[in-house]
Amino acid sequence: MQSLAPNIFVKDINATLDFYRNLGFQLTMSVPQPGEGDFVWAMMTNGKVTMMFQTIESLGDTLPAISRTADGGSLLLYINLENIRAFFDSIKDKVTILQGLEKTFYGATEFSILDNNNYVLTFAEHE
Repeated sequence: MQSLAPNIFVKDINATLDFYRNLGFQLTMSVPQPGEGDFVWAMMTNGKVTMMFQTIESLGDTLPAISRTADGGSLLLYINLENIRAFFDSIKDKVTILQGLEKTFYGATEFSILDNNNYVLTFAEHE
């Protein structure tokens, strides 16, 4: 595994970005790009720390295991790694698979599982 970047679901993404800017974070990526409409997802970094923020509405029905009724508590941890197919094969019979291996529109190969505390972990390889 190479990195872990929490993807935190928020009601007001702009207020969240303002808060994290006050902590020294800078916007490094967003969907859509700045000036092209309201953000549904944003990545911020401060040094080697990366945080991602996403509106609950933007998730749609992709991962229904993520709670949409309460603030906080529902978390998707996005973990980059190499050799995702071998890793998937080594754990697929030991975990609850929420979404199998898929190539995303942004070029990553991903899959999602549920951990023993009902947190969602998404593993990704950007080939």
